Amino acid sequence: MSLSGKKILIAVSGGIAAYKIHFLIRDFIKKGAEVQVIMTPDAEQFVTKLSISTLSKKPVYTDFYGDNGTWNSHVELALWADIMLVAPCTANTLSKMVHGMCDNLVIATYMSAKCPVFIAPAMDLDMYAHPSTKRNIELAESFGHVIIPAENGELASGLIGQGRMSEPETIAKAIEDFFNSDTKKTLEGKTVLITAGPTYEAIDPVRFIGNHSSGKMGFSLAEEASKRGAKVILISGPSSEKTDHKNIELHKVTSAKEMLEKVFEFYDKADIGIASAAVADYAPKEVAKEKIKKNDDHLTIELVKNPDILKTMGEKKTHQFLVGFALETQNEEENAKAKLEKKNLNMIVLNSLRDEGAGFKNETNKIKIFTPTEKKEFELKSKDEVAKDILDFVDTQLLK
Repeated sequence: MSLSGKKILIAVSGGIAAYKIHFLIRDFIKKGAEVQVIMTPDAEQFVTKLSISTLSKKPVYTDFYGDNGTWNSHVELALWADIMLVAPCTANTLSKMVHGMCDNLVIATYMSAKCPVFIAPAMDLDMYAHPSTKRNIELAESFGHVIIPAENGELASGLIGQGRMSEPETIAKAIEDFFNSDTKKTLEGKTVLITAGPTYEAIDPVRFIGNHSSGKMGFSLAEEASKRGAKVILISGPSSEKTDHKNIELHKVTSAKEMLEKVFEFYDKADIGIASAAVADYAPKEVAKEKIKKNDDHLTIELVKNPDILKTMGEKKTHQFLVGFALETQNEEENAKAKLEKKNLNMIVLNSLRDEGAGFKNETNKIKIFTPTEKKEFELKSKDEVAKDILDFVDTQLLK
């Protein structure tokens, strides 16, 4: 088993989702892992040391000092672990982690950890959507931590939305995939060219035409491809997403024309092209040199068609395996299949704005994949999981 002999340190913070940890511990133990649990003091309001220590077969620590005055060394706990999982991770604990507010055993252990850190946030939907939480998640990701995004559903407050901690099986799979990834070098020796994010088409020095793409899907694909051994050339429009993986060569652009130029700077070297960017279809014919003043009730801007980057990639394809994306709102499958043929693609990934949790600005996505002869549907998943599904499918196609 992939978890056999692995040492998993679980840090539980004070949220109602803490009850799910019992199921996760039992699953880890069943798969051969060794589990050590530490908790924040508030976590004891939701779960007991007795129940957790019974399942983990180890004492549970919540303080620096034991009942008999012994020292619970956060350094030893941190160095012992192969991975550290913070679940549930409340807004309070997340903030302390990324800003170094070291006032309990969990944070001290986290700050001493040299192992990979996984974070499963859990909080009410307004807290999860708050700019400070989003920023803290971005900071955690910039540290190299793996975020297991919260899911949509009914929350303890009675509200319905994103904020539920991922289910134990989702968390377990993310960790199993991590341990499996070291040997899953299916793209070793290949170069993968990926486009991501939106493009911004200038109206004047201040304003632009754009869209709501975050770039998350493209960056997730880049990370996953690099884990599989590929050299990744990632060409991104304006996006707050970040990556520091040594196998990812990031190029930032703004407009569709800039993206086109950058794509064909590297396209001949690519074995696989994945065009996940949401490129603006049109751009202003004339760009004002100065900010346009608000003088009239109406403003007319003449637009001209942008270059079709994906179509051009299809036309100039020699040896590349080319993947496109289709975001549709109506006649989804029909439009995706037409795009697959018209743009000379090997496969296309369809997502619909009709599906809740899919599309722009979400941490999740729901996709269908088409080739000229196949169709495969997937459930709603985190974009990191979707990236794995897409590249798994690419792997199977390359083997044919």
